[in-house]
Formats: sequence, C-alpha cells, structure tokens
Amino acid sequence: MIKHIVCFKLTDNSPENCAKAKEVLLSMDGNVPLLRGIEVGVDFLHSGRSYDVILQVMLDDEAALDAYQVDPYHCDVVKKHMHAVCATSVAIDYHI
Repeated sequence: MIKHIVCFKLTDNSPENCAKAKEVLLSMDGNVPLLRGIEVGVDFLHSGRSYDVILQVMLDDEAALDAYQVDPYHCDVVKKHMHAVCATSVAIDYHI
C-alpha cells in the first residue's frame, strides 16, 4: 500500500477558498477508481509554517500511484483547480 500526501498553500486562504479546495479534492472519491482511501483536512492554526489544505490518499502500489498521476479526472478537474489556486505545495509518497 502507498500513502500519497500533498500539503497546499493557497494564494488566498480564506475559509471559502479552503472549503472549495477541500470539496474539489474530495470529489475524487468515486471519480478516481484507483483510490483505496482519501482524507482531506483544512488547517485551523494558521501559523507561519502551516499549510492550508492537506490531501492524503491510499493506493495499492507504485503502479497505481503512477496511474493516479495521469488519471483523467485527477488531471482535468483536480490538478487544474489546485494549480489555479495554489501558491506552493509539498508532497511525500511512502509505503505503508
């Protein structure tokens, strides 16, 4: 099993924009069949080192992670939105 985690800093981290990002990320559930689990959270602390939104997904293996990266819904809907609203992001992928 693979866990893929991405933390996003939004250019505008208003509650409305964070909620919309969360909604878009969660929309992968049921639209990206490779996902074995998904969790999305919005930061409430807003410290200098905080990111605004976190995405965690679980996938079967590295091949599934590679396929996820080019999945049409992930690319055409989710990445498109997140690239438009994101100032920066960091990611980690690891075996669980």
